[in-house]
Amino acid sequence: MAARDRQAAVRRNNGLSYNHYGNTGRRAYVDGNTARKVKSFSYQKTGSNTARKLQPVYPVQVQRPLSDSAQRNRERANGIGKGYVLFLIVVSAAILFFCIHYLKLQTNITACKKEVTALESQLAQMKEDNDAYYSQVTSALNLNAIKKIAIGKLGMRYPQESQIRTYETEGRSYVRQFQDVPE
Repeated sequence: MAARDRQAAVRRNNGLSYNHYGNTGRRAYVDGNTARKVKSFSYQKTGSNTARKLQPVYPVQVQRPLSDSAQRNRERANGIGKGYVLFLIVVSAAILFFCIHYLKLQTNITACKKEVTALESQLAQMKEDNDAYYSQVTSALNLNAIKKIAIGKLGMRYPQESQIRTYETEGRSYVRQFQDVPE
């Protein structure tokens, strides 16, 4: 609504002819619209009559005196007090301390990760060696030779039916005998 009234005022003031869209061939400028205000200036003649130059003379802007509260606000805004500087130093030192502490923690974590990786590779190597030794031992065993030694030299024999006792266990487990089984 306000834009339409402003356009009507421009039409009345300029006295331009408009087409059926309400536009002229050129654009009208409303001073103080969304653009900056145009600085008005006049020209002053300088030099002798033979070589005249026109130089612009800008209007002088008069500064109004500031109120006391405005002056105090400007002084507070421009001045940095000792307390504020001390606060900034303390905050900067704290941030620096925490950054250094954080970097040390990151370094320790990285070192621990490298150590864990080295220990894991060492464990994998030990498991591989253990499996190799186990397969070497199991391949070297001759069960028939062990049976002959047990029966011939040590005097062992197979159990009789009266010596065998059976029992059932739950799941996959084994039993260790720590004392004699009662009769």
